[in-house]
Amino acid sequence: MNLCVFGASSSTIDTSFIDETTRLGGMIAKRGHTLVYGAGASGLMGAAARGAHAEGGVIVGVVPDFFIDEDLGVDGRLYEHCTELVTTDTMRERKRVMGDRADAFIVVPGGIGTFEEFFEVFTLKQLQRHNKAIAVLNLNGYYDAMLRMLDEAEQLRFVGKACRGLIEVFTDMDEMLDYVENYVPERVDIFKTKNI
Repeated sequence: MNLCVFGASSSTIDTSFIDETTRLGGMIAKRGHTLVYGAGASGLMGAAARGAHAEGGVIVGVVPDFFIDEDLGVDGRLYEHCTELVTTDTMRERKRVMGDRADAFIVVPGGIGTFEEFFEVFTLKQLQRHNKAIAVLNLNGYYDAMLRMLDEAEQLRFVGKACRGLIEVFTDMDEMLDYVENYVPERVDIFKTKNI
């Protein structure tokens, strides 16, 4: 499987997040899967790639060409051991390529970019544009506040009750990988997920 991992590029975060995401990258490779991600060498992006590389895994990095053209990709900001490096014209195209290449999505802790990536694939699943597994790895309770926000949105009827069923949240990596490997798509009723 091609597992797309969305996560932080920040290298100033607590090392526990980095260590755990490195372990995840290694587990992805050991289970015979390909890592698809944003090509970064720092933060949790780089951690996942280093973990996969250490276990001999296949790594597909996807990066907009302005990262390279504007020297954002120099000095180790792009991971040097990507098996395949795909360049795109825009950030929007980067997300499309990662989404098209992915068989499932894994969301580890991250900032604004990770939030955007997560909510885009979540929204597209709600709109029946894909029916791939979306797994949130809630390391150290990082996503607790976001999950409370989704609960409140459901309680206040901004989000349909069925919407939360479009994602699964995990704290255990083995359970999460078992879930994505055995995921059976179900038909999504857009009217139930949107309270229409």
